[in-house]
Amino acid sequence: MAGIAGKRILVTQSRDFMGPAICRHFEALGADVVADPNALRAPEAAREAVDRAGAIDAIVANLAVPAPSTRLADVDDAEWRQAFETMVDPLPRLVRAAIPGMKRRGGGRIVVMGSASALRGMKRASTYSAARGAQLAFVQAAGVELAPDNIQINAIAQNFVDNPTYFPPDVQADPRFQERLRREVPLGRLVTAVEDASLVAYLCSDAARCFVGQVFPLSGGWAVR
Repeated sequence: MAGIAGKRILVTQSRDFMGPAICRHFEALGADVVADPNALRAPEAAREAVDRAGAIDAIVANLAVPAPSTRLADVDDAEWRQAFETMVDPLPRLVRAAIPGMKRRGGGRIVVMGSASALRGMKRASTYSAARGAQLAFVQAAGVELAPDNIQINAIAQNFVDNPTYFPPDVQADPRFQERLRREVPLGRLVTAVEDASLVAYLCSDAARCFVGQVFPLSGGWAVR
């Protein structure tokens, strides 16, 4: 991947969601990966993560919770707050913490690992979809504001991608899930972790300087049906 080797890239919540796959792929491409395993719920946690990482060229904002499947009428404040405290509140904090250093170095990349649940309605997903939707709205607004400083922030809105948080091996092995894939996903399979990580790497690379506040669906066709 042109432009990724030697870059210092912070990957947040690195043991969850797409974190493991991204870290492995980036290391194979020669990037200097700073893998931060912590959830960033505390108000100061995002800045501390950026400070620990040092001079970074890019951030992969990988923020996730196990997706609740609560019926709308039964969603309580605790569920709502957990989703937003984990996936939404850390995002502007990460960006604010990274801006000064990226400006000093002439620019940078921020890629948000989002969800296609914000693009297409799903039953029993109101909390999760709302949080993921907030992420994408933030990316679009922040993208146009940061572009003049050569800081590009974009998002991948994914679903049906192989990852341990949402599609662990026992789920993938379930015949009912396999039938769901055939029924709902035009691709007929999960997007592989490497396919996903390759797109992330591209968006962190020097070749991706032209994308501003964009949301890239990655769902095997599920989000565009």
